[in-house]
Amino acid sequence: MAGPDPELTATLQPDVPHAARIWNYWMGGKDNFQSDRAAGDAVAEAYPEIVVMAQQSRGFLVRAVRHLAAEAGIRQFLDIGTGLPTMQNTHAVAQGITPDARIVYVDNDPMVLVHARALLASTTTQGVTTYVPADYHDPERILAEAARTLDFDKPIAVMFMGVLGYEPDLEVVRSIVGRTMAATASGSHLVLWDGTNTSPAVVSGAQRLAENGGVPYILRSPEDLAGCFTGLTMVEPGLVPIPLWRPDDADAVGIDAYGAVARKP
Repeated sequence: MAGPDPELTATLQPDVPHAARIWNYWMGGKDNFQSDRAAGDAVAEAYPEIVVMAQQSRGFLVRAVRHLAAEAGIRQFLDIGTGLPTMQNTHAVAQGITPDARIVYVDNDPMVLVHARALLASTTTQGVTTYVPADYHDPERILAEAARTLDFDKPIAVMFMGVLGYEPDLEVVRSIVGRTMAATASGSHLVLWDGTNTSPAVVSGAQRLAENGGVPYILRSPEDLAGCFTGLTMVEPGLVPIPLWRPDDADAVGIDAYGAVARKP
């Protein structure tokens, strides 16, 4: 296997806190540097639940993909804003249920690309897993590249998992989601979660992230996030705190992050 692209590796900037690496640190991963851990710890001092949120976000992903593959018959997944590979990634969950599932990951981060090339490989011989280097602000490019792997005449699950807060303008966020979903067939699904401004502590944590060199992340209200699902039909239980979306644990409790799965009529 070829090693990482030296040009990409040179852009990693270990002394600068990096969003994907900070999230990797909160999730218990090893692909992070001291600058990332320092920024992550600063956020956790103000908002200790951020570590729980990071872990719960992966649980939501697993349950949503499991539902789509096992119950909704989805065989194609477009995961936009992938982040660093950790455990139980989209392709592993989907192909574990339906071996012929086809997954396209999308991210514009050089470090994510380095890792994705090495780690995001299909878990079955029947399935396909590919990676598109692109920015979610350019959905038309994403759609064109994804069409090399996915059949847009058949249902696709489009996923935005805790990434849209990097865009400060809510109308731009809704435009990105809307333009992407407009290209998909009837029976496609949108899976979306994001951090919400539902407690003073989480707002303080976001402020600490920016103060410590992290890229600012905009927390929105659940009502703002609900607008991203306009024209779609929510799957039960609707837009809820992510630990409460079809939980495996009967004792699950809410957190300052809301998500939902919705079907395109």
